[in-house]
Parts: sequence; C-alpha cells; structure tokens
Amino acid sequence: METKGLRDFLEIPYDELEELNLRVKEERLQRVPAEKVREQRLKYLTDEKRIKAVTVCFTDLEGRLHMLDYDKKFLLKSADNLTFDGSSIRGFSAQAESDLRLNIDWSAFYWLPSDVFGPGKVLVFSEVLERDGSLYHSDLRSRLKRLTEDMYKKDGTVCHAAPEIEGFLFKGRDAERHYHETGTFDFISTGGYYHSLPGDALRSFIDKAAEAQRAMGFQNEKDHPEVAPSQFEMNFSYSEALIAADQVLLYKLLCRQIAAQMDLTACFLPKPVMGVNGNGMHMNMSLSRGGKNLFHDKAGQDGLAAMGWDFIDRILTNANDICLVLNSSVNAYRRLDPHYEAPNQIKASANNRGAMVRIPFGNERSARVEVRSVAPDANPYLVLYMLLRTGIEGPKSPEEAETKRNRTRFLPDNIMDAIRLFKGSELVTGILGEVVQTKFAEVKQASAERCPKQLGTRVKRAEIQFHHEVTNQYLWNIF
Repeated sequence: METKGLRDFLEIPYDELEELNLRVKEERLQRVPAEKVREQRLKYLTDEKRIKAVTVCFTDLEGRLHMLDYDKKFLLKSADNLTFDGSSIRGFSAQAESDLRLNIDWSAFYWLPSDVFGPGKVLVFSEVLERDGSLYHSDLRSRLKRLTEDMYKKDGTVCHAAPEIEGFLFKGRDAERHYHETGTFDFISTGGYYHSLPGDALRSFIDKAAEAQRAMGFQNEKDHPEVAPSQFEMNFSYSEALIAADQVLLYKLLCRQIAAQMDLTACFLPKPVMGVNGNGMHMNMSLSRGGKNLFHDKAGQDGLAAMGWDFIDRILTNANDICLVLNSSVNAYRRLDPHYEAPNQIKASANNRGAMVRIPFGNERSARVEVRSVAPDANPYLVLYMLLRTGIEGPKSPEEAETKRNRTRFLPDNIMDAIRLFKGSELVTGILGEVVQTKFAEVKQASAERCPKQLGTRVKRAEIQFHHEVTNQYLWNIF
C-alpha cells in the first residue's frame, strides 16, 4: 500500500544543522541563564510539529552512555518528573533505593542528522538526581558541571579541553560481541598513518563520521587514518570541559552508528589487537581567566607558565592514585606497553611520547598540557573532574621539581595494582568521596575477576567479552 506523504518528520540539511548546533554551543559558552534556555527549548518543541521524540542521555559511573526516547508530547507535560530505575545501571543505586530522577540540561541540546539517528528526533543531555531532587553522587557529569561553574563564579577561571580519540574499524557488525566466538578482529584497511585511498572503506567511514560531527557543531579540525591498520582519529576544536566531555560520548556514538550502517564495527577498546599500536584519548587541557591562557609563558620552560608546570607536577605526583580513572579497564593495561609508544612513564616531556604528560608546542591561544595516558573507554566526565581537581588541589611531592620531572617512574601495568592504589588513596577519597570511590573500585574489580590475573601481552577473550562498553546487562545478570 502506498504510504508516501503520511509521515512528515523533521529532517534538516547538514549545513543548517551546523548553524543550529553552533548557535546552541555559543549560548552555552556565553552562559545564558538556564531558565531562559529551558523556556526557549520548550517553546521550540511545542511549536515544531515535526518532532516526534526527544532522546534524553545520561551516563553511568563507568562512562557508558544511556539513552531514553521520550515522546515529545509526554515530555512537554512531564519534563519535571522523569524517573528511571537506577538499580538497573551498573555502579548506580541498590535495589532498595532504585528510583532516580532525570533533570534535563536544556543547554546541552543537539539537532541530529536524520540519516544517522532517524528523522523527527532531537537529543539532550541530562543530570541524575536523587528522589529528593539533590544531585546523585555517582553522576560525574553533574559534578564536573558544578565544579566548572564554581570555578567561573569564584574568579572567572575556565577549563578548556580537547580530547584526541583514536578508534579501530573492523569488518562486520558487533565484532566485539562476537570476539569470544571468533578470537579475532578483521582489519578493513592496512594502509597505515595518513594513508588511505579516497574511496576505500576506512576513508568513506571517516568522511561520513566527520560530516555528522561537523553538522552537530563539533568544529572539526582534521581527520586521518592512524598508525595501526584500520585505525582512525578525527580531531575537533577545544571547548569548555563539560562540552568537550559531552562531545566524547557523541563522537563514539556517531562512529558506532555510522560503522554499523556500513556493516562494520567502530571499536574503542584501548588495545584490541596485539602487535600494533593501541587506542588513546589524549586529553589536552588549559586554564584561562578573562580570555588569557594561564598556562602560557613565552619565557617559561617549554613555553609553559609556572601555573602550567604546577598543574603537571601535581598530576605526576598523584599519577598512581588516579591511574584507574584514566585507564579503567583490564584491556587498557595492554596499551601501556613501551614497545608501542605507550605513555606509561610518570614524567613530562615536550617530545618523549612515552611520557604520561606532553607539553605540545603552543602559543598564547594554544598552550596546553596533554595527558597522554588516558584510554578511550574512560569516563570523560570522571577523567576531566579528576585531572582538574588533582592539577589544582593535589598534593605536590617534596622533591625538587627538576628531579621529579626527569626521574622515570612507571604507571601500573595491570588493573589489579591500579585498583589497590585507587582504593588506598586519600586524594581519591577527598575528591570523589568514599561512596563513589568504593563503587567505582567494585565495578572495576568485578571485570578484573572475570579475566586472567596474569595478563601478559596477549589480549584475552574475557577482557573484551566483559568490557564495560561492549557487554550487556543480560551477560552480567548471569553471575
């Protein structure tokens, strides 16, 4: 039966999408009052008849993205009373205290490419609240938001971040879920760094994903195949910390969806294939006040101001304590292998890519600190929250700065040691609180205990099967 013309759902051309999403991004940067933004969004949803659903997103303690599609008419009536079962979310509430609430962050609103998400939908991020309306302790997005708001209110300090997220593209859909059956990943390309033919599958995937990113206001910079076979990286401009963390999750979501549409898998395991470079999520960070980059000093060592070096020294001093936050999966410790440019040395350097922290060449606008030891499966809100507070508040080593920066120490080479250091850290207790520290350690211990204790260099089936971004609720409920 002919049905053409029965449905009239919102579909916006990519150039118009980019304009709309950049306008919203600018409102966030200009700190338009939340009540005014809420009023604007609700009016838009009421007036735009072609929208059928609003995708509301939140993240769990491990950084896994959760999405609920609310019928638009229902949402307009019930936006102040959205609840969900927190006991179904790993690392969230126990069954006896399961009801949690969602508080929509209307400033983090996105118009979506309809060929990726389907027509008639928009997306918005949300905070997680307790039943009484207070912030839920395990929602790190809310905590990062409050931290950056408090810094700005105090003296106008702004944290900027620019993540560089690497991934692999493998043949077949759901390649990670089938790994325990096949024991292998099949490369889609073996071209290598910067090299792929304009029409091959890797280049076509990168082009489509970059187009979708651009349309969603990412402000793309460059994209290219990476060092390892079938590996890619798509860089976008720095932004304020909360926006950057939101974009990390959207980046991975876009990549996975577009790959699936091509019958491929976009994989963000830190080390899915033995014998080639792994995936990183280098986190570039800087602080500014009144538009001035506080990390820049042309006369400073490596062009970095004393405040920048102080930030680095605090991170290096506490590197072992926060390692689990930056490398939060069993598989992440495969990547910290010195044979593959792994940033496993607790030191800072302008050119040593084995150093945990690098000082890229920069000017007044771009001077920054690059924390290279972050894995792409880490919770970006937790990473930025922990790095920011550690870099500003963390204890410093009594050693001379020069001695400390040049002495080579190494990060843990397995998750068991990282968990032990994390659990025993007074710094972590002070920053996260004992409840969140314990919960995070418990979910990581659960994954670690399902994998071989002696890790070696070989990638084991279990560490992929039980990886927090790959596995599903059904699998965990078996135990």
